[in-house]
Amino acid sequence: MPGTPPRTVVVTGGGTGIGAATAALFAAAGDDVVITGRREAVLSRTAADLGVRHVTFDAADPASVRDALPKLPPTVHVLVANAGGNTDRRRPPVPEGDLDAIAAAWRANFDANVLTTVLTTEALTPRLADGARVITIGSIAAKQGSGSYGAAKAAVEAWNVDLARKLGPRGITANVVAPGVTLDTEFFQGTVSKEWVETRVAPAFDQRAATPAEIASTVLFLADASASHLTGQVIHVNGGAYTAR
Repeated sequence: MPGTPPRTVVVTGGGTGIGAATAALFAAAGDDVVITGRREAVLSRTAADLGVRHVTFDAADPASVRDALPKLPPTVHVLVANAGGNTDRRRPPVPEGDLDAIAAAWRANFDANVLTTVLTTEALTPRLADGARVITIGSIAAKQGSGSYGAAKAAVEAWNVDLARKLGPRGITANVVAPGVTLDTEFFQGTVSKEWVETRVAPAFDQRAATPAEIASTVLFLADASASHLTGQVIHVNGGAYTAR
């Protein structure tokens, strides 16, 4: 907003999809934005396109997070924990009864969605300014299933409650934005058909998928000063496919 001092914003998983769309909105608002992720080539390209900074590290690896800290901002006003995704879409189907493969699949989704969020947030908590905003990208899958991915996103929702309680006395809010089906991202890894998408968006009242920009707009609202009494919540953005009743 005009006259508002620029904030320092960190967006994890900011190279593509919802993360890149979110970074773009904050940058357009005049904020100082840093995007993070594992892939240097992707991050550097997006950072150049948006005119923002980038830091490359693996948010699921404690050592990698520690090594990245000197490159991350000393003060953070908004942290958007967006890194994640359904790792089952990047691996062959798990054979039924193969306990080793099942354990590996569940650990992969836990690492990608829970550890990336928890480790980065914990590492940056001492740098959060009073009145800061922590916004985590969850998923409708936390309410509607999807195996280890849905379970991981449900864990993020539970963790967010504790985070909001811990940070509340400093005026810091912590919320989860839970998208439904969102296209124009890398999430589906080319694994779905037009018919699959049509079936999945059919329960939505508006009969369509979301765009990354629509999810990013909700993040931007939660980061605003007017949302200072909204914390510990899950905000669903899915066209009514899940109504949080």
